[in-house]
Amino acid sequence: MILAKTHQGYKTEISNATHSIVADEPVVIGGTNQGLSPFELLEASLASCSSITMRMYAERKHCELQEINVKTSSIYGMDKQLLSIKKEIFLNGNLSEDQRQRLFTISSKCPVHKVLEKSIEIQSILK
Repeated sequence: MILAKTHQGYKTEISNATHSIVADEPVVIGGTNQGLSPFELLEASLASCSSITMRMYAERKHCELQEINVKTSSIYGMDKQLLSIKKEIFLNGNLSEDQRQRLFTISSKCPVHKVLEKSIEIQSILK
């Protein structure tokens, strides 16, 4: 379960039972820029899940993968609606071309990537 608390302004404290982070909006739209924006958090979820999934695969297959960098950027339409997320993957290590291609393919199999490619039903309840 995730709990998001906004007391004043746009700064929001987000927590689960163990960890907490801060989300906010940039100053130019009224925030205080004290954390990632909600869309940046969405991109961060995709980037981190892709990276973790590739690392898990590399460990199982004993690949000599030293470092993974995943860079994301969002593309918006004229109506400010999210159209797509671009994901660039940088792999460092002693990897064959086949291993690099397999890791690239595996990156799209992470749970967050799969969810974002499909429609999501959101059930909102006012308490």
